[in-house]
Amino acid sequence: MTTRVFTSPLFLGFDHLEQMLERASKTSSDGYPPYNIEQISPVGLRITLAVAGFTMDELQITQEDNQLVIRGRQSDDGQGRVFLHRGIAARQFQRAFVLAEGIEVKGAWLDNGLLHVDLARPQPEPRVKNIAISRPPGAKPNGNGMKVVEGETGRD
Repeated sequence: MTTRVFTSPLFLGFDHLEQMLERASKTSSDGYPPYNIEQISPVGLRITLAVAGFTMDELQITQEDNQLVIRGRQSDDGQGRVFLHRGIAARQFQRAFVLAEGIEVKGAWLDNGLLHVDLARPQPEPRVKNIAISRPPGAKPNGNGMKVVEGETGRD
């Protein structure tokens, strides 16, 4: 069931935002691995995932369009080991984050079981653009606010 958010005709070109919201709502509700998102500067963000037991070779970070996808796949190295209790499961995960337009992934590193991904959110520069109003092709100005187009008359 899809609910339309931007139904007003005044929201032109926001279809991609609805798609992002729908994609974000479909992401797994699984809480594994736990993560934090923090603001580290006015333009910097950091995502930190608790990935204890994973090596760098078992983690993959990709940016697919406007989605940051972090995947982990551990190999089961229980060969020859006898576990009396196994609370640290060798399981795979996929965690996706929807990125706003313009957010850049600056880098990632693994430190003491925590995967850190730094992002930059550049501040947009305010843009003001004047749009010139021109006459339609073939229109001739008339002194009383009327225009004449190919033999027709009408108000400006």
